[in-house]
Amino acid sequence: METIPQNTRVAVISIIVEDPACVGEINAILHDAAGHIIGRMGIPYREKNISIISVVVDADLNDINQISGKLGRLPGATVKTAYSKQ
Repeated sequence: METIPQNTRVAVISIIVEDPACVGEINAILHDAAGHIIGRMGIPYREKNISIISVVVDADLNDINQISGKLGRLPGATVKTAYSKQ
């Protein structure tokens, strides 16, 4: 069984995709972060023509901030991150 370093935190990165053109870039960023991802859920909301993606990660704060920052700079996506206290 793999042990998780004690200096990591759990976070949920929420992504609202309003422009489907950025989905390829989102997937590439998440692929690069695959070692930190615990789980991912995507929900298409056809009535509003958007998609919602939730990604749960376990990583140190710098890695979480890097992932969130890269995603947040993509045009067509809105990103918010919630962190665990520990």
